[in-house]
Amino acid sequence: MARAIWSGALNFGLVTVPVELYGATQDHTIHFRQFQRGTSDRIRYRRVNERTGEEVPYDEIVKGYDLGGEEYVIIEPRELDEIAPGRSKTIDIDAFVGLEEIDPIYFQKTYWLAPAKEEFGRAYSLLLDALSKTNRVGLARLVMRGKEYIAAVRAGDGVLMLNTLLFPEDIKQPNEVVDLPELGRAGEREVDMAVNLIESMAEEWNPEDYHDTYTERVMRLIEDKRAGRTITPAEEPREPTRIVDLFEALSRSVEGRRQQSGKPTERDKTSTTEEPRRAKPSRSKRTEPTLSELTKGDLDRMARDLGIKGRSKMNRAELEKAIKDASRRQKRRRAS
Repeated sequence: MARAIWSGALNFGLVTVPVELYGATQDHTIHFRQFQRGTSDRIRYRRVNERTGEEVPYDEIVKGYDLGGEEYVIIEPRELDEIAPGRSKTIDIDAFVGLEEIDPIYFQKTYWLAPAKEEFGRAYSLLLDALSKTNRVGLARLVMRGKEYIAAVRAGDGVLMLNTLLFPEDIKQPNEVVDLPELGRAGEREVDMAVNLIESMAEEWNPEDYHDTYTERVMRLIEDKRAGRTITPAEEPREPTRIVDLFEALSRSVEGRRQQSGKPTERDKTSTTEEPRRAKPSRSKRTEPTLSELTKGDLDRMARDLGIKGRSKMNRAELEKAIKDASRRQKRRRAS
């Protein structure tokens, strides 16, 4: 079993639960050593005085803050230790917020929180069950390894999870790092087709479907080189889609997804309309698709045609209800 990397008490209200913190993730990246090409000589890094060229022992190294113009403020390691956060042994939850309110950009690293002893299991499960029912996370501060973190405590599958969060000052704004060109506006039919494509590709999130294929290819490269096999280069990336081809590319994408799923394609629909008239059922007998069979993009277009306002903020169920209500009102107006 893994060893706890932090232990202390989790407090919410007047309830205190001794807990232990365990890493929930691991690095599976393939690591390489460095060698000089054509030799078996390892390349190593050393701390060298740039003036004398001599290696410097670690205990003789201090830190310097660059003020600019070759001017530095020298800081001793002990001075940093003296102002470091206290060795807090508590996770004090200050507030509870909805999980959906935290932008994913703030999430940093995930840990498991476990009760320190079996006797604390009841109080531990109390918070676990309450968080599961409310879909909220507890916000707290955590000091670990001499550093302070924002911590989000939330319910996992039978266990409490703790996510360290970034501070707002850690987040760069887009205009700080990206010089965006002036963006052209896509046409309405391109947007509709893109919505169709997104809906046709919609699936339930299943993390087991995703694997680190790059690491697998690196391992295959290592095995092939070890065995003396021929190396096959990967395919080149596709060319960017030209603006004039945008709608056509989207149309082909949607049609391809429908063929994969067994749904009728636009070509199928066209061929059906070109059949002889005698094969075409009358409007009164034709079976129209129910709203539940349509994509959200189709529902959105129907809502737009019916003049339904606020449709962009509606979920699927709300859209279906709004369309049904608007259709009934339209039929009543025609009847009268």
